[in-house]
Amino acid sequence: MKRIITSLGIFMLFGLILLACKDSFLEKPPQGSLNVATLKSEKGLQAVLVGAYSALDGWTESWGAGSPWPQASSNWIFGSIAGGDAYKGSEFGDQGDAVPIERYEWLPTNPYFDAKWKTVYNGVARANSLISLVPQVAGISKSDATTAEAEGKFLRAHFHFEAKKMWNNVPYVDENAPSTGFNIPNDKDVWPLITADLKFAADNLPATQPAVGRVNKWAAKSLLAKALLYQKKFSEAKAIFDDVIANGVTSDGKKYGLNDCFQDNFLPQTKNSKESVFAYQASVNDGNSDGQNGNWGDILNFPYSEGPGTCCGFHQPSQSLVNSYKVDKNGLPLIATFNDSDLPSDEGIDPKAPFTPTTELVDPRLDYTVGRRGIPYLDWGLMPGSTWVRNVAYGPYVPKKNVYSKKDEGNLSTSTGWTKAPVANNQNIIRFADVLLMAAEAEVEAGSLAKAQEYVNIVRKRAAGCTVTTAAGKPAANYKVATYDAAWTDKDAARKAVYFERKIELAMEGHRFFDLVRWGIAGTELNAYMKNETRKRQYFSGKTFADKNNYYPIPLPQINASANAGVPTLKQNPGF
Repeated sequence: MKRIITSLGIFMLFGLILLACKDSFLEKPPQGSLNVATLKSEKGLQAVLVGAYSALDGWTESWGAGSPWPQASSNWIFGSIAGGDAYKGSEFGDQGDAVPIERYEWLPTNPYFDAKWKTVYNGVARANSLISLVPQVAGISKSDATTAEAEGKFLRAHFHFEAKKMWNNVPYVDENAPSTGFNIPNDKDVWPLITADLKFAADNLPATQPAVGRVNKWAAKSLLAKALLYQKKFSEAKAIFDDVIANGVTSDGKKYGLNDCFQDNFLPQTKNSKESVFAYQASVNDGNSDGQNGNWGDILNFPYSEGPGTCCGFHQPSQSLVNSYKVDKNGLPLIATFNDSDLPSDEGIDPKAPFTPTTELVDPRLDYTVGRRGIPYLDWGLMPGSTWVRNVAYGPYVPKKNVYSKKDEGNLSTSTGWTKAPVANNQNIIRFADVLLMAAEAEVEAGSLAKAQEYVNIVRKRAAGCTVTTAAGKPAANYKVATYDAAWTDKDAARKAVYFERKIELAMEGHRFFDLVRWGIAGTELNAYMKNETRKRQYFSGKTFADKNNYYPIPLPQINASANAGVPTLKQNPGF
């Protein structure tokens, strides 16, 4: 079982009970408790390194201290549901703490915020333990020591990045922080410190690594460029993206590129592909009980009762997201008008009645992202509609990107337990399509509109490469997707095209809310989203996204724990 870390103040983790996996760097049998003397060795350093990486899955809390779903590295609650990609799903009372997150009724007392805070700072603590240990290890080569330190600083930057985009005003904790006490202030911008860690990692990590799962120079550069993008340092980000796109390779030396089929990014049998830049490694059936090395943070996000996972009906794609995949007669997205009408569904139709999906033109990525009635659902047959949905009040659709194939059940998923949803599917934190679209964004702001168009067209061309087909081998819907052929000359139109492409390419992957915030359009987009959704989802009626909702409230338990002489060190975000 993973060690429970319940506060910001536990920084030195030399006594970790490590949890890892089996078939790669992060996939090894669980290790025992290690004392300090054992850790000050090459073997001990390796164990602490694995412990730091294992925090990437987001589950560093036990059942007693918090459920894994709010801690998921996929950010399906904080990024996708809050961003309008999906509804909470299931039923109103199940995981009720997610309901106010969906409706922007946020309170600092919500335990989901506290669970996420603990998780990211646990990751920081593990990274700091690694960084502190490196100079104490005897007999290690200078090269190996530098690589381990760079990995530690990359991971520390990643976890601080997660905190920054969640709460904005957060404390930065380095390896010199005291091992007791919680009173580290959140009164300074941590971007410079995140950037410095990532620059160190980019400068000192090798281009390739000896094991899958370990970050390399190109992953560090990609995250560095992303951090610069968040800071609106577009020229600096562009230069780094140029380097990654031209020269980047995976850990085993394959040139980065897009998979031939969009779906290959979301199947466990095709993980660690040339499109995977930075991913958490997952495994199941590896000797660890209850599939805890699988993607536990996402196990609620399967069809309800029947089909894959056998539970639980959460993270249901929104109608607005489904509408986003409609295209015009030329195969281009309806950026301004996608929500003028709803793509027809089986909502309100007798689940036993015959149903034929609409013949309206749609982007094929729709049916690799969303489960729709009458469309093949991987190899599970045609999705039967509302019998796979726990409560149709949350719509007729089910998620699809995190699900395993029927032929892989019991092999790449678990076969026992209350759910079969733990799956050996990596969580792609950065994939190459994401890099291309971030690079396109940097080009719009500080480079060439023609280059931005080229990057977007690379992504769109891949989308046309494969489609969901029926048992007879015919397209399951009326699919069409085309590249932008007319030259981009209007900067605002180009910007909107890039933004929309990120929406449909990365849908349900936890990016949307954070993208809207950094673009400065969250209020406009999410208030329009709720207005549209109210036509069918009455629980959005009267709800408003306010300026304060650009960032989540600092968890009250963390503010209370930061008190020094009765005065909290951590300051609450404005408006809460």
